[in-house]
Amino acid sequence: MGLWGVLPFALKLALTWLDPATLTWFRFLVSALVLGAVLASRGGLPAVGRLPRSGWALLAVATLGLAGNYIAFLLGLDRTTPANAQVLIQLAPLLFGLGAIAVFGERFGALQWLGFAVLVAGLALFFRSQLAALARDLDRYLSGAALLAVAAATWAAYGLAQKQLLRALSSQGVMLCIFAGCTLCFWPWAHPAALVGLSAGALAVLLFCAANTLVAYGAFAAALAHWEASRVSAVLALTPLATLAFSALVVRVAPERFAAEPLSTPSLGGAAMVVVGSLLTSLGGGREG
Repeated sequence: MGLWGVLPFALKLALTWLDPATLTWFRFLVSALVLGAVLASRGGLPAVGRLPRSGWALLAVATLGLAGNYIAFLLGLDRTTPANAQVLIQLAPLLFGLGAIAVFGERFGALQWLGFAVLVAGLALFFRSQLAALARDLDRYLSGAALLAVAAATWAAYGLAQKQLLRALSSQGVMLCIFAGCTLCFWPWAHPAALVGLSAGALAVLLFCAANTLVAYGAFAAALAHWEASRVSAVLALTPLATLAFSALVVRVAPERFAAEPLSTPSLGGAAMVVVGSLLTSLGGGREG
C-alpha cells in the first residue's frame, strides 16, 4: 500500500523524460529480469508447460489486464494530479471486490456491505468536489478520469485472473509470467534509446518505478494466495491516504516540480470516508453463506 501511495509522484516525474510506452516497458523488463534471475537461482522457474488450456487463457487475461492498467493509469495521471489519480483508481479494488463475490462466491457480512457503501459514497464525494475545484480545466480532468476508470476495470480483470492462476502456479511464478508477457506487449512501441543520456537522478527514479512494480505486485500476489480477494481489495483502498500524505510532503520539498493539490474540505471528507469504508469492509467480520 505504501509503495503504491508514493508511486504516482515518481511516475509523474518519469513522464517528463520518457513516453508512457517506454516507461511501462522499462518497468516490466527490469521486474521480469530481476524476478527471473531470483527464481532461476532457486530452481523455482514456473512450469508453464503444465498449464491447461484454461490456464493459458487466464494468463492472457491477467497479462493484458495488467498491461492495460499500466498504460491507462499513466495516461490518466498525465491529465490529472497524483492524489486525484490515486483516489479515482480506487474503483479498481471496488470492481475487484465485486468480481470476487461473483466469481469466487465470496460473501460480505452486513457490516462489510455498510463499509462498502461508505467507501463508494466517499469516492463520489471526492470526485464531485474535485470537479468543482478543477472547473477551469474540466475537459482534461474528465478525460483523465475516464482513462483511470479504464485502468481500474483492466486491473480488476487482472486481479481476478491472477487469483485463479494461483491454483496452478506459485505467486512468484505467476508474476514472472505476467511481467514477461507485459514486456513483450510494449516492446514494439518502446524506445530504449531514450534511456541513453539520462541523468543519475532520472535513472534512480526509473529504477524505483521498476522496483515498485516488482515488490508491490509481489506482495499483492502473496496476499491473494493467503487472503480472500474481497478483503485484499478493501485494504488496497487505504492507498489514497499514503498518496495524500506524500502530496503534502513533496509540495514542500520540491514545489517547482509538484503543484499543491486542490483539495477542499469536501475532498478531504470524501477521502476520509474511503478510509473508514475500507476499514469496515476489511474488518467487518466473517463471511455469509
